[in-house]
Amino acid sequence: MRKKLRVAAYAVCVRDGQLLLARSPAPDGTLEWVLPGGGMEHGEDPLDTVVRELDEETGYRVEVTGLLGIDSSRHTFRRGVLRRPVDHHGVRIVYEGRVVGGELRNEVNGSTDLAAWHDLDAVPGLTRIRLVDVALRLWHERPVHGRVFAPPPTGPGA
Repeated sequence: MRKKLRVAAYAVCVRDGQLLLARSPAPDGTLEWVLPGGGMEHGEDPLDTVVRELDEETGYRVEVTGLLGIDSSRHTFRRGVLRRPVDHHGVRIVYEGRVVGGELRNEVNGSTDLAAWHDLDAVPGLTRIRLVDVALRLWHERPVHGRVFAPPPTGPGA
């Protein structure tokens, strides 16, 4: 079985009771909300990754104001009938960020198609990935060991 490690950095940006999210298509085509952020390039520092990704996906310049924690997941994926399964290990570094400049815009020719602010109390009703719940728990609870285990998403499309 082929092994793949993906390290990524994301930011929780909350302003005036709203959370900044980006929308991305799932492998089955379902549109789901994700935290802005993404994969590290080889040799890139995770803090630089999150700043770059936020700019690419939302148009905002952000200041990282804290490290909230790390989420790790492991899944086996099978893609196509002739391809070997992949043991995928994702390590996601979650920061807290504050918008310091730029203007909200959608990403062009990227992994997301829409960026928007959502009321915090509306997030449970969104079709979203698990990391959104994990990140919000990290933001609320601020565990000293930097990790939580969130229940699976609920709401439409979950």
